[in-house]
Amino acid sequence: MPRMPPHLSPAAFLADVFASKAVRKGQVIRRKLSDIDRYYGREAFVAELRRRGFRAVENSGQLVIFCNRAPVRIVC
Repeated sequence: MPRMPPHLSPAAFLADVFASKAVRKGQVIRRKLSDIDRYYGREAFVAELRRRGFRAVENSGQLVIFCNRAPVRIVC
């Protein structure tokens, strides 16, 4: 994702995140938690993930988002 300007609206941020080809194909994307916090807000973003039926895992300042409704299993 290209660097976003600081004046980007929350709606534009959300539209940009979920407009990618990977999302449309039900694949995986990742975003920095600091970007989510800055542009949209973590609680609101997680609510949007729930609304879409997506799953996500957090690790080392990143949110890995599974853009489908399939179960997620941590292997190790």
